Amino acid sequence: MTVITQIEEEIEYPSSDGEPMAESDITRDYMTYGVEALKLYFQGRSDVYVSANSFVYYEQGNNQAVVAPDVYVVFGVKNRQRDNYKVWKENGITPQFVLEITSETTQEKDQETKPEIYKKLGVTEYFQYDPSGDYLNPILQGVRLVNNQYEPIEANNISFDTLWLYSEVLGLELHVISGELRLRNPQTGEFLKTHREEQQGRLAEQQGRLAEQQARLAAESAFQQSEQARLTTESALRSLVSQLLNSGMNLAQVAQMMNLPISEVQRLIGENE
Repeated sequence: MTVITQIEEEIEYPSSDGEPMAESDITRDYMTYGVEALKLYFQGRSDVYVSANSFVYYEQGNNQAVVAPDVYVVFGVKNRQRDNYKVWKENGITPQFVLEITSETTQEKDQETKPEIYKKLGVTEYFQYDPSGDYLNPILQGVRLVNNQYEPIEANNISFDTLWLYSEVLGLELHVISGELRLRNPQTGEFLKTHREEQQGRLAEQQGRLAEQQARLAAESAFQQSEQARLTTESALRSLVSQLLNSGMNLAQVAQMMNLPISEVQRLIGENE
């Protein structure tokens, strides 16, 4: 056993800081949306790892060199469950995309401390989103690493709380619509969904198909009932025509008595023959 290996075994890299999570409902909801939507989007890729609010250790032997992005994506590593992310155990590959949900308690770190860490790690794109609208203007901002420096990503502004930015790393658009963050696939024009939203969408489709089937069956049943009623009526008319003709009446007399055209009486006779 080498000295480095022995030291490494003695160092612990916790998966949490032992403190209870203190995110607000809105922060947790957007964090959940981001990680679930991206996991679903990249579910067919075995070389993409998506995580949220987990520790990323970036210096071997130093458990203080750690950062916990709200949502992050790593390309080029195995898609598997991890207690935490140790850069040196992933061939030195660091996250390429990071999203922070900015709040009162995280504003300073998100805008001052973390950008320096992410730049040092080589995080290609760093986005910040402020759902409250109190700390960022515009409420969605992004930077991209160019020549080891972060440069702003151009925003397509519609209004203060409605805008979008393009992520080259993800190949997706980050939209804020009336203050709500959503990820959009520019190839399909569809917004990414969580597992729950995906299931709700499938359920709605199934319910729609069921409703269509029920409506079709109801229409077929109504038609069959209508057709049966017509056949029953015609059968009764043919029987009455036959009885009247057998009583000695001619076609004109039968037609006049039944208030039917002679041609209709002839048709009924023809069907009865």
